[in-house]
Amino acid sequence: MRIDLAGFAREDAIGDHHALMRLVERADAYGYGGIWFNEFHFRRDTNAYPSTLLLGADILARTERLRFGTSVLVLPLHHPLLLAEQVAQLDFQSQGRVDVGIGRGTDPASFRALGLGEAVMKQRFEEALGIMLMAWQQPSVSSDGPGWHFSDVAVGPPVVQHPHPPIYVAGVSDQTIDLAARKSFPLLLSLEPNEERQLPRFRQSLARHGGAPKALMASSLSRYIIIAETQKAASAQIEPFLERINARRNALARMRGQQPPARRGLQQLLDGYTIFGTPDMCLTQLQALSKRSGARSIRLMFSGNGLLPLDEAETALSLFARTILPELITSHDDGAEPSECLRA
Repeated sequence: MRIDLAGFAREDAIGDHHALMRLVERADAYGYGGIWFNEFHFRRDTNAYPSTLLLGADILARTERLRFGTSVLVLPLHHPLLLAEQVAQLDFQSQGRVDVGIGRGTDPASFRALGLGEAVMKQRFEEALGIMLMAWQQPSVSSDGPGWHFSDVAVGPPVVQHPHPPIYVAGVSDQTIDLAARKSFPLLLSLEPNEERQLPRFRQSLARHGGAPKALMASSLSRYIIIAETQKAASAQIEPFLERINARRNALARMRGQQPPARRGLQQLLDGYTIFGTPDMCLTQLQALSKRSGARSIRLMFSGNGLLPLDEAETALSLFARTILPELITSHDDGAEPSECLRA
């Protein structure tokens, strides 16, 4: 299995960049597969990293093996030639340690601020993806729209990963899931909601289009994780964490002008959203999750997606690395890394 990290840039404050980079360097030394960051804009007091690729350049310069992933790049916000060029440069600088998660975007406030309507966002997504793929694989690229018009542009530097950096597709709509299946790209699965709505439709679309089965295996799940030396210590953490989860869900609903969602119960949190317990318990749960879903890649949120302090997250991350990580990254090994099937 591939075990990655996520959720470290979702605190309700700017945070300490140097502390985060120390954690990144330790994750590299521990042997985690990669670390993923989201693209959000125009959140002055709560988001230190609106430019995901700039953050990636710092992380990749500080590490030797750790991969950097975008979860996601919001394609309609960017000119695809410039974005393809930036990713190619980062791939070159890191000697091929970039994973490209892409999506249509879920933040209407950003679209409004830039004067982009929903129809434009939908139209631009697939067009931008096609341009970027051609830009990485061909000597030059041309486009006659409808979104962009240009002729014979050579985008570089050449990417290190061939034919292009691994692509993951984020989305819950039938249209987006179908696009991923047609291109045999794995899904980048969210946690709110979790993968239960997407995976059945993805399997059906893969079968319908004759997509590569490895696209399912390489799809990346997400889970919160509460891990401690003893079950008693883990149990002492889970109830306060549940309260924070419910409080954030209510706050997000209010911000969007929606009714508060039904309160999430402890068993629901454990069944569908969280890896919990001692190292042995967590190992069993992760292996069962992989077997049940068919996916061999998971992004763990040791910070609870920003709800837990960085020092607590780092303690848990270290315990996981000492006790579980070596077993997981050598188990179910059939000679192929999950990322191999992403470069379709």
